[in-house]
Amino acid sequence: MSPEEFKAALSRWVTGVTVITTRSRSGEIAGLTASSFTSVSLEPPLVLFCLAHVSTSKSAFDAADGFVVNVLGESQRALSGGFARQGGDKFAGVGWRPGLRGMPLIDDALAQLECRIVQRHPGGDHTIVVGEVERVDVREDLPLAYYRGAYRSI
Repeated sequence: MSPEEFKAALSRWVTGVTVITTRSRSGEIAGLTASSFTSVSLEPPLVLFCLAHVSTSKSAFDAADGFVVNVLGESQRALSGGFARQGGDKFAGVGWRPGLRGMPLIDDALAQLECRIVQRHPGGDHTIVVGEVERVDVREDLPLAYYRGAYRSI
């Protein structure tokens, strides 16, 4: 199997889109777009996301004790693209407020899950970051979906 075949198969999986944000212990805020997010457990409430080793945000996440999963709505496509790029000030022009530990809660997200990091695991060219959910906030709207390399409507 080639990497292209593997990616083609994975692109058939419809995912939601999240922006994962954090604040390092030194105060640096960082964020990235991720579709590699899932629930793990109800008791205790655990979720995970996968952090690429080449991510420019990796050092901030490595130096943090928590993260926020901001589940994006259909109207937040541009926000998703901004946080998907490498480097630069991803928060320029983005509305947000500090949550637990000062971590960024992005305005108008469909759901926000504020998490304390409980485990990190090696996973090939990624780190699997597991967090215990400490607080959530939700609102009603349509989700931003991703399928076969493009944003889709539900």
